[in-house]
Amino acid sequence: MPPENAKPGLVVHTAGWPMDDNTYGGGFLYHLEGNRVTLGLVVGLDYQNPWLSPFDEMQRWKTHPAIRAHLEGGKRIGYGARAITAGGLLSLPKLVFPGGALVGCDAGMLNASRIKGSHAAIKSGMLAAEAAAAAIAAGRSGDELAAYPEAFEKSWLWTELDASRNFKQWFKKGRLVGTMMTGVEQWLLPKLGIKSPPWTIHRHAPDHARLSGAAACEPIRYPKPDGVLTFDRLSSVYLSNTNHEENQPAHLTLKDASVPVAVNLDKYAGPEARYCPAGVYEFVDAEGGGQRLQINAQNCVHCKTCDIKDPTQNIVWVTPEGGGGPNYAGM
Repeated sequence: MPPENAKPGLVVHTAGWPMDDNTYGGGFLYHLEGNRVTLGLVVGLDYQNPWLSPFDEMQRWKTHPAIRAHLEGGKRIGYGARAITAGGLLSLPKLVFPGGALVGCDAGMLNASRIKGSHAAIKSGMLAAEAAAAAIAAGRSGDELAAYPEAFEKSWLWTELDASRNFKQWFKKGRLVGTMMTGVEQWLLPKLGIKSPPWTIHRHAPDHARLSGAAACEPIRYPKPDGVLTFDRLSSVYLSNTNHEENQPAHLTLKDASVPVAVNLDKYAGPEARYCPAGVYEFVDAEGGGQRLQINAQNCVHCKTCDIKDPTQNIVWVTPEGGGGPNYAGM
């Protein structure tokens, strides 16, 4: 960005726009050293409108005057995408298994209400390391570090995550409800000496089951990118330095090759062509008429969105061979 616009250390967080009130999400923008800015938009993958495109929502988000002011005159130097494990305590898996443990964002310890996870990664890593050191000192190896989850439940990190456990669930009920109830739980209750909400809000439907049929939703018309502030997918993927060996087996396959056209395209207007931020999935003309789903696996930035959002759970995502994928230099 132009040096005169640089404000190292400045943090900007946004909520909602350009998504509608019923779609969870918000943006972040951080001024770094060296006249650089890093920014992104988070979109909850339980969104209902199959016409929505998280990538294009971010392009629209950048046009808001409050965001545009930080970016004008700058140059795009990097791009990436990733599904965030942000369910908190209510979504944590078992933290230990024979010979290993899950810590930080691998486990899902991000505090979504604070948009902060590095402190949780450090603390959980310390707790796991202490449990591992004790096991080694006792001559144990290869078993489960039961002391780690026990210590986690007694730590300040558990207390912090417990206090914010309902944050996402409230905002899933709409921006007004989310704002009001977050204020009640994280401002009013502590004022009254109540550290943790006396209630828990549960959600039971997986994200892929939340998608509505295309006919029941208003199509979203996204403006053409200008190449200065807003961009297309493929030129963005180029900046992620993604690479997969051409002769390796495709790491993205289908359980049933007929489902994308017979179900996804027919009922949901082919959402995989929009929810993928890397242009991996596209519907093209098939020989003999009609359309077919083409998978450009070499474009994949390993965000795992398709694994989560595919309404028929027909996509099989496996680890590609050879360590291929994006190479986020400087990110």
